[in-house]
Amino acid sequence: EHKANRLSRGAEHVFEAILAGYDRSLRWVLSHQPLMLLVTLGLIALTGYLYVIIPKGFFPQQDTGFISGQVQARQDISFAGMTKVVHQVADIVRKDPAVHAVVEFAGATGGNSTESTARMMIQLKSFGDRNVSVQQVIQRLRPKMLQVVGAKVFFQAGQDVTIGGRVSQAQYQYTLSDTNTDELNEWAPKIQQGMQQIKVLQDVATDQQIASPHVTIDIDRNTASRLGISLQTIDNTLYDAFGQSQIGTIYAPTNQYKVILEAQPQFQDTPDALERIYVPNSAGGQVPLSAIAHFGTKVEPLTVNHQGQFPAVTLSFNLAPGASLSQAVDEIQAMQDKLHVPQTLQGSFQGTAQAFQDSLTSTPLLVAAAIFVVYIVLGMLYESYIHPITILSALPSAGVGALIMLMATGYDLDVIGLIGIILLIGIVKKNAIMMIDFALEAERDEGLSPQASIHKACILRFRPIMMTTFCALFAGLPLAVGTGAGSELRRPMGIAIVGGLLVSQVLTLYTTPVIYLYLDRAARWVSTKFRRKRMPQPAAVGE
Repeated sequence: EHKANRLSRGAEHVFEAILAGYDRSLRWVLSHQPLMLLVTLGLIALTGYLYVIIPKGFFPQQDTGFISGQVQARQDISFAGMTKVVHQVADIVRKDPAVHAVVEFAGATGGNSTESTARMMIQLKSFGDRNVSVQQVIQRLRPKMLQVVGAKVFFQAGQDVTIGGRVSQAQYQYTLSDTNTDELNEWAPKIQQGMQQIKVLQDVATDQQIASPHVTIDIDRNTASRLGISLQTIDNTLYDAFGQSQIGTIYAPTNQYKVILEAQPQFQDTPDALERIYVPNSAGGQVPLSAIAHFGTKVEPLTVNHQGQFPAVTLSFNLAPGASLSQAVDEIQAMQDKLHVPQTLQGSFQGTAQAFQDSLTSTPLLVAAAIFVVYIVLGMLYESYIHPITILSALPSAGVGALIMLMATGYDLDVIGLIGIILLIGIVKKNAIMMIDFALEAERDEGLSPQASIHKACILRFRPIMMTTFCALFAGLPLAVGTGAGSELRRPMGIAIVGGLLVSQVLTLYTTPVIYLYLDRAARWVSTKFRRKRMPQPAAVGE
């Protein structure tokens, strides 16, 4: 009842022109139905092909502004030596213009199983103060770590969603286990070397530490007993010299200080310090440790890791820029098959990589289950086995659009992208529901033919179809183009929704009417055949 303004009248004229063009093109499509049927079948085949070839991942790499690093030095390094190394690494990292703060930890503490490893946490500047991503910062720091002599440095970007609590040098883990420790120690370096030659991997590291030089002290028990020295006394003396024994506390007015007994640093650096150690005997005298012991060296494992009940070695790795987790998994499995490793050596992915492998088998089943549930609900709604297939025929066009858009923007098909595709199942099928519902009603109430009813349904439902589609499209755009902290985690969903809607919006307006007509003919043919079989045969003359 209100008078329309110029903008409304102009928009209405534009819509009427678009509708007239759609009407003309729809008439042409309905007169060339076999061609559109081939297009629909081609979309189904193309969807399957794109799903096979698209790189697959688990979760996209986020830029949370946080980097965790691990420094691995030689296995016989001391705490003091490790402290110098990690300080050198931290000084190099602090010079990067994108770094805000660095905190490093050395020593066998939480996350560090041995003295030869140290960890650091790197906080980057806010997004407005830097023009590079966290991955670019990592790639920029990696060559600078070559300045650190006698240590390897590994970086990984912090993620909001992580799976598994195993601490490793890199983001993904591949664990080898064997009942034979010697066989495990022989093959783990070979597999690590093979992984280092795979181009899609970088920062390949291992937690195997089996070559640590040890100083052995062989006590001559007879001589020690004759001189009145017990083994406990020898043990206490060594701990007082090279350990940290608290022998007292100094209390100040506002604080208290622990008094620690140890040898001076210059007497702790080399094994020659053992020659200067004297052990007290029962008579109160001092006996050189060398008089009651023999010193030697040997190489032994620094740590022996286990997975379950069996010895294990974990090889960790990061992905090279542009590589996908599916490519890495396939390359590692192919490399291991090429090496012909013993059957007793078992290799398995852990953490995020293991969850990704499990998702590869469950993803097709998940999508199939979702489509089956939709088919059951639509079958109950229409009381038909045929018309739900017509509605579901719109899904391949959505899948093609989503997969093409993900590939074009350089994203893998991961869990977030899959959620976007499942959302498309609900968004896209409403176009077909609006057309099919109106067409069935027109056939029953107005007595129109199937082709006339579906043509009328497409024209009258064109406006609400376009309206709801553009609402969903504009809702997905912020997810697809948004930036900021954690935007990488939600961006594949928006890209899948936008790509699927752009392609399916055009195709479903033409493929759905054609599929409706073909399935309607098939239903009528099946119904006619069924009635003929059920119809009683006329009796012969004379019976």
